[in-house]
Amino acid sequence: MRQRADLIDALPPGEDLVVTRDGKVIATISSTGGAPRSAAEIADDVTVVATAMRLSESARGKLSAELGADYIVIDVHAAPATADVLLVPPVSPQLIGNLRRSFPKARVVVAEIDDAELGVSYQGPVRRLLDAGATTYLPSTTIPHLAKQLDSTVTHERQLTGGAPARLEIDASPRPPHDAG
Repeated sequence: MRQRADLIDALPPGEDLVVTRDGKVIATISSTGGAPRSAAEIADDVTVVATAMRLSESARGKLSAELGADYIVIDVHAAPATADVLLVPPVSPQLIGNLRRSFPKARVVVAEIDDAELGVSYQGPVRRLLDAGATTYLPSTTIPHLAKQLDSTVTHERQLTGGAPARLEIDASPRPPHDAG
C-alpha cells in the first residue's frame, strides 16, 4: 500500500493520477503538491488567485510569473476559502454561485484563454463573437454606463486609428459600484 501512496506523493503539481480497473477509469487523483495546504501558509501581503480551470503546472507557473511576486496562483482545490481572486472559464451561473459560496470574499473573474503554447483553451461566447467579426464587447448594466463605455471606446478607437476601422478587444475595465456617476 505504501507504494501507491508514493505514486500520489510523487505527482507533480497540477498533474493527475488516473486509477483504472479492467481498463475503466474508476478514480482520478489530482496533485496539489507544492501548493499551500492552508491559509496559514500564505503570506498576508500576497494576492491569492485560485484557478477553477484545469491548468498544467507550467501554465499556472507562467501566470504566476507574469503577475509577479505579489501573487500566488494555485488550483481551486488547494485554495483557502479566503482566496482573493477566483479565475474561472465561461461556466454556468449556477456554478458561479456555488463557487461564490465556497469563496465568499473572492473577486470572481471569468477568463477566456487560448494559449496554444501552453495547451490551454477555454473559449466562450465572447471569444466566438470577436472571432466572428465583432469589434468590441461592452458589459454594461445600465444605459448611462453603456453610453460612457461606448463613447470611450469610439473616442479611443478614433485616437488609435485616425478614424480608420479597427478591431478592439473586450473592455474589461471594472465598472463603478452600481454604475454610479
